[in-house]
Amino acid sequence: MKKLYLGLILGAGLFALSACTSAPEPLAIEMTMSEFAFNPRVIEAKVGQQVTISMINTGALEHEIMFGRTMMMGDAGQPNGYETDMFMMANMAPSVTFGEGMEGMDMGEGMMGTDEHGGYMVSMPGMGQSAQMTFTVTEDMVGEWEFGCFAQEGTHYEQGMHGTMVVTP
Repeated sequence: MKKLYLGLILGAGLFALSACTSAPEPLAIEMTMSEFAFNPRVIEAKVGQQVTISMINTGALEHEIMFGRTMMMGDAGQPNGYETDMFMMANMAPSVTFGEGMEGMDMGEGMMGTDEHGGYMVSMPGMGQSAQMTFTVTEDMVGEWEFGCFAQEGTHYEQGMHGTMVVTP
């Protein structure tokens, strides 16, 4: 009887341990970009979690999204990107696909990649444009990050178009 009891305890312990070490469920986020806000404004993710952000520009103006820390200022004193880009710091690039009407756009045309802001950016020129960004959260991303839109020489950011991404172990 003692062996059966011990076996049940060990089995339950191994089951609990295996549940703790499994990868978190994928996270799917529907994000709208408008004048001048992201919805949602807060994203919470865990290390090992695959994150897919489906973005749509519901505003009339061009909007972009960048993830980083410590906002940089441009020559004219306007917000102009982040000193530390989340994806570059983690030594990875997100996978980005663009929606209908943007098939001709690619990384070489400035839709995503490094540019004057100094980090990875996804830009959508106008109303109804969409894109999907997918990445797996790494340990290098643990902490609090900001995402923001720096379009029109930083005026979108100044008008409140930024949010927070919190990454936990």
